[in-house]
Amino acid sequence: MRRAWVPPELKQAPFSVEMAREFGITSGQLCRGPWRRIAPRVHVWRGLRIEPEMLLEAALLTLPPDVVFSGYTAAWLHGLEPQSLTKTEAILPATSTLSVRTGVSLSRASLRDRDIVVRGRYRFTTIERALRDIARRHSLTETVVATDAALHAGLTRLDKLSDWLSEAGTYPGGGRLRRALLHAEPASESPMESRLRMLLVLAGLPRPMAQVTVRDRHGRALGRPDLYYPEQRLGIEYDGATHRTSLVADSRRQNRLLAAGITLLRFTAADMNGDRDAIVRQVAGLLGLRVNSAAA
Repeated sequence: MRRAWVPPELKQAPFSVEMAREFGITSGQLCRGPWRRIAPRVHVWRGLRIEPEMLLEAALLTLPPDVVFSGYTAAWLHGLEPQSLTKTEAILPATSTLSVRTGVSLSRASLRDRDIVVRGRYRFTTIERALRDIARRHSLTETVVATDAALHAGLTRLDKLSDWLSEAGTYPGGGRLRRALLHAEPASESPMESRLRMLLVLAGLPRPMAQVTVRDRHGRALGRPDLYYPEQRLGIEYDGATHRTSLVADSRRQNRLLAAGITLLRFTAADMNGDRDAIVRQVAGLLGLRVNSAAA
């Protein structure tokens, strides 16, 4: 069977049905040929891997030109790496009558010009507005995760976020973002580290220090646990993929800490996705505390 002809111009990015017609490709051929539908009346060549940029390009083909990307999509455009970008998030003007687009989570709002960033073909919210939109749809913990990442990347500061919230007024998500600022930690280096810290705090345990360099009595650095309770000399770490690629260095560091009388607990994704109460009980026990309620 002869392979369908694929115009080189349609191998680079998503294209509309109208664009396909310019090359003599009909709607019926798009259904049968080497194409994949990724949005209403938008297809892509099957030889291309679906990437976040592709989803944004598809959205631009189906949405009005005044669309502004928001939430996790805006955070990604700022350089962060959200856990999921399976659905594009966008804001249309409050006067827009469009409310539904397959594959796009749409909301309508009147955005201030200063809350919009323009970069090439993309219009997206500032990181402060993106965090507030994340807070509107997600839990306190996930809002802290996103806020930690933005602070650690230097995209904003706690004082700037606080000032922005005061200027923006009362809107959905603002209260949760304010609570997130009380828990935010610029030193946090990974989403799971932030989640582990929030698990302990929301269960009623004291807030641990983050990324503190522990030294011996001579001032020599022994290690830098993800989380640390200095009074109890208790270090806590989340072991992710980066730890699995540096087992030798991690083991040596752990041995130095243990030799200095520091207890080190290490948790993995299996622990965080399993019995979280067990994590809280173990940490609480080493802190000499009792936890009466289930971990949040």
